Amino acid sequence: MELMTPKEIVNELDKYIVGQDKAKRAVAVALRNRYRRSRLPEEVREEVTPKNILMKGPTGVGKTEIARRLAKLVHAPFVKVEATKYTEVGYVGRDVESMIRDLVETAIRLVKDEKFEEVRATATNNANKKIRDILLQKRGNPKKSTTTTNNVNENTVEIIVEDPVKADAEKLLKEVEAGEHDNEVIEIEVVETPKTIEIIPGNQDTNLSDMLSSFMPKRRKMRKITVAQARRNIVSEEASRLIDMDAVNEEGIRRAEQEGIIFIDEIDKIAIDSNSRGPDVSREGVQRDILPFVEGCTVSTKYGIIRTDYILFIAAGAFHIAKVEDLIPELQGRFPIRVELENLTAKDFYKILTQPKNAITKQQAELLRVDNIELEFEEDALKEIAHIAELENENNENIGARRLHTIIEALLEDISYEAGGDHPLSKVVITKQFVLKELEQTVKKYDISRYIM
Repeated sequence: MELMTPKEIVNELDKYIVGQDKAKRAVAVALRNRYRRSRLPEEVREEVTPKNILMKGPTGVGKTEIARRLAKLVHAPFVKVEATKYTEVGYVGRDVESMIRDLVETAIRLVKDEKFEEVRATATNNANKKIRDILLQKRGNPKKSTTTTNNVNENTVEIIVEDPVKADAEKLLKEVEAGEHDNEVIEIEVVETPKTIEIIPGNQDTNLSDMLSSFMPKRRKMRKITVAQARRNIVSEEASRLIDMDAVNEEGIRRAEQEGIIFIDEIDKIAIDSNSRGPDVSREGVQRDILPFVEGCTVSTKYGIIRTDYILFIAAGAFHIAKVEDLIPELQGRFPIRVELENLTAKDFYKILTQPKNAITKQQAELLRVDNIELEFEEDALKEIAHIAELENENNENIGARRLHTIIEALLEDISYEAGGDHPLSKVVITKQFVLKELEQTVKKYDISRYIM
């Protein structure tokens, strides 16, 4: 994050997301402001809070992807939640506090993964030695040491002690490190995973097993598994011993507070439509429950207390029925940056099919290459697919770029079904004629040329 300017952030987002320049600029500036804040004197830094963002736009235009890619770009703790799964305290459902606890869990996992990479080499070395010892014990009957003497001269006698056990152990260790015994089955002691016991059914935040595991000894059992599986288990245990979990928890809390991003999707579904009649207590209650966390408060988690003042909240919704103004005024005020995402056109769909690193056409080509099919799309075919996607979204429910997945799956269904990998490498070219033939019913539906006089 320190090295990336807003322009560089937007350039990175452009590799995966087509269009929506306003939204990209807004999140890029918000992200850069975090770095700017970290460079301020402490007394000034405490007064600067992030400017939360509200994205408005139909489904499938890139709202979630922008936030997710942003978090991945800077390795920031990120959680995506659906506003509709929360209910006001007193109603059935998850409480709003769980989003903060989920963020802390994500931050802890990020830090733990980083620390694991630091100790991986040592943990792997220790694990290979343990596996070597288990294999030696499995073989049994170690050879005895032998002693030989050599007369170097009249006054000197050289005594040579040959230890075949040590020689075998060194040789076996090299073989284990090279993976030569990965498929051999051995018996090791593993930690038994406790079953999840929820105190309140349906509430995953109150797990009795987690509460008991903190002061109850871990149960272990013997299992017969391959050397490769055993290595993974032992490396994990060895890494846990080498990592200071108190430091991990402390760093995780800090990152969640200072770098955390919470993406609240479907926020328009908890807005109260001004045209509707009668009160809607539950939806307004959820808004009021979310408000304290967005404003800034403290939340108690099993890892410690976290402040939410500096967490970046990004809310998003289609706002087809309700309007942004239908949210309670206090919540509106906590999202000062408003961005409206644009509907995707045929030109955008063509770019989505060709430009991003993870374009669906590239994904399908890689999948079919597994079964000896070399897939290639002609430019005219891609333009026709983009045109059909635009028509489908205009005349049916607008689902944005997700429409392309539906069309591509229908287009390649027969090819995917017939491909079995039991034939030589075959090249399949998708032409415009092929698209029109396979999607004939869809094309006919929108062919209005016969009505033109």
